[in-house]
Amino acid sequence: MNANETRTWAEIDLGALKHNVREIRAALPESCGLVGIVKADAYGHGAVPVARALREAGASYLAVACPEEAFQLRAAGELLPVLILGAADPAWAPRLSVENITQAVGSLEQGRALSAALLPGQRLKIHLKLDTGMGRLGFPAREETAFREAAAVMALPGLETEGVFTHFAVSDTPGGEDYTRGQYAAFTAAVAAIETLSGRKIPLRHCMNSGAVLGFRELGAETQLCRPGLLIYGVYPEREHFGLELRPVMTLKTRILAVTNHRAGDSISYGRTWRAERDSRLAVIPVGYADGLHRALSGKLQVGLRGRRVPQVGRICMDMCMLDVTDMPQTQCGDVVTVFGQGQDGGPTVEELADLAGTIPYELMCAVSLRVPRIYK
Repeated sequence: MNANETRTWAEIDLGALKHNVREIRAALPESCGLVGIVKADAYGHGAVPVARALREAGASYLAVACPEEAFQLRAAGELLPVLILGAADPAWAPRLSVENITQAVGSLEQGRALSAALLPGQRLKIHLKLDTGMGRLGFPAREETAFREAAAVMALPGLETEGVFTHFAVSDTPGGEDYTRGQYAAFTAAVAAIETLSGRKIPLRHCMNSGAVLGFRELGAETQLCRPGLLIYGVYPEREHFGLELRPVMTLKTRILAVTNHRAGDSISYGRTWRAERDSRLAVIPVGYADGLHRALSGKLQVGLRGRRVPQVGRICMDMCMLDVTDMPQTQCGDVVTVFGQGQDGGPTVEELADLAGTIPYELMCAVSLRVPRIYK
C-alpha cells in the first residue's frame, strides 16, 4: 500500500485528462488550438503534472490566474506559452518578459504601467481582454473610447500584442444562447474596430470556454484558440454533453478509521442532529471540511463502499465524518471509501455532490486541500 493512501487521498488519472483533450480537439477544427487552464493548482489536480500531461496531449497554450502560478510552471521546466488571465503588478513585467510569460491587459492604465516597468530592450507579449458582458476585467467592448485606448496599448513600447479575448458569462446556461451570441458579436465588432484604429492584425482570438465548446462549437472556425477549463477535467458544466465522452480525472478516496456500535437513541456528532433509530454500526472516515468536504453536505452525502452507496450521518467535522454501515456487517477498518469520482464502485460523481451542496463542481475540486496527497495514475 502506498503510504499516501492510508488516510485520505485524491487519485488523478492523467490518462483520462489526455483522453478529454483529444475528445475536445476532435470536436473542433484542427486550426483551433487548446489553452489548458491550470489556474488554482489546475482546479486542485496539481498544476505541474497536469501541465505536462496537457502538453503531451497537444495543448498549445496554458493559462493561469496570477504571476506566482506562471512562475511555478516555469520553475518546473514547463516551456509551453503561459497566459496570465488576471492582473499582475507591473513590477513583475521584467521577469514576465525574461520567462516568456504572456500578460492579459484590460485597460490603457495597465498597459502603460507594464510598458514603463520593462527594462530597455525587453518585450512582453500581451493579450487584450475585452469585456463583452461578464462585467469583470477588460476594455468595454461597446465603447468607442475603449477601442481607441486598446489601440493605444498596441502602440506602447515593449508590448507585443499577440492575442485578444473575452469571456462568456452564460454559455453553459440554458436560455443564455442569445446573450452569448450578443457577446460574440460585440467581441468581433470590437476587434475589427481596434485593428482598424491600430493598423495591425491581432494574430490570436479566443473566447470559447467549456460551455461554448459544448454549445457554440461553430466559433472554433473563427477563433485560433479555445479555453475549456472544467471539460478537460472530465466534468460537464451542464447536463447536455453534446456528444463528448469525457472521463473524470479526480477521484477522492479515504479509508475507514474505526467502526463503532451505538444503541437506539444515541446522538452523533456536533449539534446532535442525527439520532440512531435502531441499534447501529457506524464507520468513521478521516475526511472532513479541512480536506475539502463541505460541511453543507452533512446528512445529504452518500459515498461508495464495497460497491454500494452508504449514507453519511451527523455533521461533517473538520477532520472526519461518520457513515451508517449497520446493513453492511462485513465493513471493517481499512476499507476504501470513494467520496466522489467516476461514478463507479458505488461512489457519486462530483456533479452529484455539487448539486447536493448547492454549488458547482469547480468549487468542490478546488476545495480539496493541500494536505490531501495527489496520487497520479
